[in-house]
This record gives sequence, structure tokens and C-alpha cells, in this order.
Amino acid sequence: MDSKIQLFVAAEVCSALATHQWFKRCDPVGLKSAVALLAVIPSISTWMLFQQTHSILLSVVCAYPAFYFLVAVFVIAYRLSPYHPLAKYPGPILMKITKLWGAWIAYTGKTHIYLKAVHDQYGPTVRIGPNELSTIEKAFLPNIIGSQGMPKGPMWDGRKFAQTDAQKDYDNIIDLRDDVLHAQLRKPWNKAFLAEPLKDYEALLIPRVTQIIKILKNICEDDDDGIGKVDIAKWMGCFAVDFIGDVAFGGCFQLMDEGDKDGVFHAMEEAMYLPSITHHVPWISKFMRYFPMVNGGMTRFIEFGLEKALTRYSMEMKRKDLFYHMCEAANNLDSELPIIISNALLAIVAGSDTTAFTLNCILYLLLSTPEAYQRLQWEIDVAFSKHDIPNAYVNTKSDNDTIQARYGDILGSLPYLNAVINEGLRMFPSVTTGLQRAPAKGSGGKILQSGPLNPTVFLPEGNAITVPAYVLHRDPRYFSPCPDKFIPERWLTIAEKQQFATKFNTSRDAFIPFSLGQHNCVGRPLALMEMRYVLAAFLRNFDTEFNRAEYDSTQWEEKMQDRFTCQAMGNLPIRIRFRGVGGEK
Repeated sequence: MDSKIQLFVAAEVCSALATHQWFKRCDPVGLKSAVALLAVIPSISTWMLFQQTHSILLSVVCAYPAFYFLVAVFVIAYRLSPYHPLAKYPGPILMKITKLWGAWIAYTGKTHIYLKAVHDQYGPTVRIGPNELSTIEKAFLPNIIGSQGMPKGPMWDGRKFAQTDAQKDYDNIIDLRDDVLHAQLRKPWNKAFLAEPLKDYEALLIPRVTQIIKILKNICEDDDDGIGKVDIAKWMGCFAVDFIGDVAFGGCFQLMDEGDKDGVFHAMEEAMYLPSITHHVPWISKFMRYFPMVNGGMTRFIEFGLEKALTRYSMEMKRKDLFYHMCEAANNLDSELPIIISNALLAIVAGSDTTAFTLNCILYLLLSTPEAYQRLQWEIDVAFSKHDIPNAYVNTKSDNDTIQARYGDILGSLPYLNAVINEGLRMFPSVTTGLQRAPAKGSGGKILQSGPLNPTVFLPEGNAITVPAYVLHRDPRYFSPCPDKFIPERWLTIAEKQQFATKFNTSRDAFIPFSLGQHNCVGRPLALMEMRYVLAAFLRNFDTEFNRAEYDSTQWEEKMQDRFTCQAMGNLPIRIRFRGVGGEK
């Protein structure tokens, strides 16, 4: 072989190896830096080959593909080698090689199903990326997402709704990876969900519950046989959006009356689609946002959310809604306004999409389990009768105050109602796979303790770990028997369980539908209050069953998709009959 050709080959191998080492040392690498490096480095060997061939086209065609091929070989060899810091953890080979496989699974919307299959095959702690683990060891939770947890991982860089401002590396509090800054920016949110503000939101909730009950009652009365045929998923979605409009934006939504004329549901679905894919490959996130065909849905959702936030900001603050409390908590409104506006998108998604999804899942599970439906309806009937609570609420101020003073506490004390909600959240957490964390910069890594008799996991800096709630909640070690079956009784107290022959194992420390630690869901008390009110009112006023003439109930889970938050993409057609209990007609 000609010495110049040998020199060219040596240059290709050395430059590819050096490039791999640089990527490994500096990972994660920004897209611009990576493109620049991959464009410039092969030019050296291209020039060397040109000296031999005197053809620039031939030199480029030979040098560049050979360089990229060698880089890929070195990357793959290292990621599969025993020298990789995560080499001892099992997992699918494709996931060890590239996160592009995870992005493809996300594209299908079935990440939660795929990760459950991976854990079922490989065990509780598995490797799901070149530099990422997934674990369902509950002993690790405090060190990952709990009080001794880690900052958010690199996935969150690919989950941003909008282009990042040059002055900061986050769009809103949910994608903020700096724990210190996160704690500062979360203070207004914490204050906005204290006991006193929750009473203000409860006063806004009661009229909306009244409204949906009356709408559904009218649908029943308009039918000749008194049986209404409705898509309850649509109505629960409209209710949740209207309520978050009251809570956060001064009552700007009226979907239950006017329908989804602004396309709120479609906008949310489109907006969540891209981040659910790009969070697996954050380096491509900003690049993808330059293409309107790909990013159009997110852009429309951003414009919609900001419009509602600005409209609310321009209104006189007459009611103590979420916007009011966040502004009150801010010492300087002018400086806090950008944060408040940017969090409008978070409020819409977290306050409506996730709650509607959970409500619909619970109704689906109850309708699929008639004995649980009947037991819950009986408990609610007894509570309503015992405490003289109206079946369908009324919209006068005095009545609302009377109901609010008693009703919230009563619902919070109903054991089976709360067991049903917990079981629904266990089976279908709204964030199924997205709880990723990573060691803080400069820490060197994180030791995950699982107890004195069990091995520990050391997660080196530059690597990440995910806790998939959907998989954790269905682990038979923590929830048995039948972790894939809807059994609310598993959440009752020991005394309440004594009437059952079945012995239940329920690990409450493995139950994380609202996450844990400083990044947990700040709106948890509001979401629980909303679900209790809606479920109690619905079951008190209606007898319900699937509309099996138009619907195969198995479609509900089949059409469910993991899109950043879990989304039920199908309808939920049901037949309802107004009960008219307690003398109400």
C-alpha cells in the first residue's frame, strides 16, 4: 500500500478515535459544537487524500463517510464494552447503543408499555440508554427524587415548550434543572396552594361541578327513555379546562357551554407530541423547532397560552385565583411577570390535561369493575344522606359557602372514595415514565443506597436515571396480589381490610403519582379535591354503564399514549340515567 494512503488511513483512524474521546469527555455536546467538529476534523484527512488523488470530489466522498463510520464504530464499541461505567447493568442492546431507539419508541406513544416489558425481562434496574438507567427499586427513591435526591436530568433540556431565552436556560419552572434557582422560583407556587388559597379555589370548583351535573342531567331528560348517551371523556376534559380557566385565568374558558372552539384539546395534544420525542435526544430539540411542519402545534399552543395569561394580567384582580396568589407572593410584580406568563402553559397542561386524564381513567376502571362502582356509590349515598348534602349543587353564594364548609372535609374522610382515587392513580399515573434525575455538576456522581443487605448503585456524573412510575406501580413486590388489576380495597386501612379474605401488600412508599421531594407536584391538594368533588357528584346523581353498542372498552388502554404526560386518545362512550335520589327530580 502506498505510504500516503497508509498515512491517510492512520489519520482517519486517529482523528475518529480522538473525536470519540472528545465526545465522551465533553458529553453532552451542543448541536452546533458537534456539527462544527464533525465537519472540520475530516477535512484534514480529505486534504491528505487529495494530495494523492488530485480529485476533491473523490477525496470528500472517501474521507468523510469513512470518518463517520469509524466514529460510529468506536462509539458503539465503547458503549457495549465492559469499560463503560454502566456496563454491568442489563438492557436491550439497541438502547445501550443509542437514545434514538428510545425516541422511536416515544414516537409510537408506548414508552410506558415498552419499559415495563424491559423491566419484566431484565430486572429492577436496567440500562435504557448509553448513559441512562431505569430503576423500580423503591429503596432508591429518596436518593433519586426524594429529600436526598438529584437535580433533573438532561431529558428536561429536550422538553422545553419554547425557544430558550439567551439570558436563561429554562422556559418555566418545570424544565429548570438548577435546584437552588428552582427553590426560589417555586416559592410563589407553594404559597398559592396553601390551605387558605385552596378554599378560594374550592369556591370556584363548586359552581363548575354544578354546571356539569346539570348539563348531563339535561341530556338524560332530553332523551325519550331518560338514558343519555355521552362521551364522558369529552365532558370531563371540558370541565377540567373550564375549571383551570377559573383558577388561573379569571374564567376565560367556557368549553362546557360553547364547545372547544379554540381547539384547546388539539393544541395540547400537538404541543406534547414533539417534547415526548425530543427529550430522548435533547441535542436535536432546538433544531427541530425551526421547522413549522414539526413545531406548528407547539407554536400555536404557546401563542394560545400566552394570550390567556396576558389577558388575565390586564384584568382587575377581583377574585383570589391562582394568578392572584402568585402575584401576591411576588415581591416585585414587574420582575416576576415573565415567570408568571411563561408558567401559563404549565398551568393549562398540569391543571387540566392530567386531571381530566385521571378522572376518565377512574371512571373507566369503575365501569369495568361493577362491584367497585356499586360499593363507591353506596358509600357516597350514605355520606350525602347522613350529612344532608344536596345531590346537585346550586349556584348561590350562601349555598356554596354552606356546602364548602362541610363537604370538602366529608369527602376527604371517605375511605373507599380515596381508595378508588389512589388505585386509579396507581394504575394510570399521569406522568408514566418521565421522572429523570442526574448527579449535580461537579459532584462526581451519586451513590444510591438500597439498604445494608443490598448492593448500592453508583451513578457517575454525566449519567442519568429514570423512575418509571407506571412500571413501579405495577411491581408485584410492592402491590400484590394482581398488580395489573383494579382493586381499591388494597388502599383501605388494616382494620377495614379485615373483612376480606385476601391479604393485600400495599407499599405506600412506592406510590409516586405526584412525584416526591422538592420537585413534586405542587397542585396535588387541588387535584385531589377536584377529583373527589367530581366523582362524588357524578356517582350520586347518575347510574352509568359502557355504551357497548358503540364501544369496545378494551380500546381505552390500547389507545393510551405516553406523550410527556399520559394521554387517552380515544373516546369513552357511556349511558347515564339520572337517579333522582333524595326526592330530587
